Amino acid sequence: MVCDQLVCSRSRPVAATFIGKGIVEQLADKVAQCDAALVIFDHALSPIQERNLERAVGCRVIDRAGLILDIFAQRATSSEGKLQVELAQLKHLSTRLVRGWTHLERQKGGIGLRGPGETQLETDRRLIGMRIKTLTRRLDKVEAQRGLRRRARHRTPIPTVSLVGYTNAGKSSLFNALTGDNVYTADQLFATLDPTMRRLDLPGFGPIVLSDTVGFVRDLPHTLVAAFHSTLEEVCTASCLLLVNDVSDPEHLDLKLEVENVLEEIGAADVPRIVVNNKIDLVAEHSRDATNADGLVDRVWLSAETGEGIERLQQALSALLGKQHQEFVLKLLPGGGEIRAGLYRRCDVVDETSDESGNVIITVRMSSAERGWLESKWPLGGLWQDLTGSVKCNFEDVNKVL
Repeated sequence: MVCDQLVCSRSRPVAATFIGKGIVEQLADKVAQCDAALVIFDHALSPIQERNLERAVGCRVIDRAGLILDIFAQRATSSEGKLQVELAQLKHLSTRLVRGWTHLERQKGGIGLRGPGETQLETDRRLIGMRIKTLTRRLDKVEAQRGLRRRARHRTPIPTVSLVGYTNAGKSSLFNALTGDNVYTADQLFATLDPTMRRLDLPGFGPIVLSDTVGFVRDLPHTLVAAFHSTLEEVCTASCLLLVNDVSDPEHLDLKLEVENVLEEIGAADVPRIVVNNKIDLVAEHSRDATNADGLVDRVWLSAETGEGIERLQQALSALLGKQHQEFVLKLLPGGGEIRAGLYRRCDVVDETSDESGNVIITVRMSSAERGWLESKWPLGGLWQDLTGSVKCNFEDVNKVL
């Protein structure tokens, strides 16, 4: 339970306590009045500042990063998530060991005596360093396995769509509304830590893989960004992003900007996206869906709780992915067996037929990148031809052309 809060402003922080002497005394009085057990600073504190503040107020003091790490530790459920959180916690703790030892007495050591002869602080640092190395090796293996699964998905012709947004914006609720699944949702920060993926048949387009990811937060600790690097890579490699925004929050525009800053920080700024303004059932009125310069809807207003606007989001997502993945009718000559195998391996083959001469007429859905791969590996006009301009995916018309 939050007992009280204290807001202050300074032109520059104090090196020893971050806040001024008068505010420290005022904070100590509030702690004594409320009998508080914990003080949380909405800023990053150095280890020395935390130690001095704890001495002054008489209770535990943590900063923003420490609070986020504690919440993550409570929410992590999978083995990978627990490893990532523990690694981030140990890296955060390694710079704050001095606070736990006031005497730093040296253990017994020397001739005829047992013990390493090092201080307790040195022992703790050595043990933490060993644990960090162990966790790093285990996470490297997990990241390699995730990379293999990611490459396997990329070899299949199914685009990936990732849900991103500020924590508690309603991403998991939207995930359930789109997939009909029942992943855990709650009105709390970081209810989702482990990415969840489901196959979804999108009306008007076809199958996609929808990914629910961890929520973002402003001033995300760098140790946490590094620990969740493999998880955040799912966002960077997605075909499209659904940026979920809680419009019932008075600061939703600022929070949306924070999410965009995090996306830029992790290298996902150029991934195509649709802004999903969620929780319209909690606001009196809202704007209409908006389109971009290409005529595609890039902003949808909906409620994942009531289902209003879900169909419009599906249509917008189908249009965006459809523009990225277009259908082509290709004619493969008898020697184009390797091309056919590559198309089945990397693209979405819609249909296929052949004529009496042994030519294969294949309708395939591919992105611009996959089309570039095809033309770079097998030049157009060699073993294959593009019939898209003369037919409209109708095989009776194709036979007439041939």
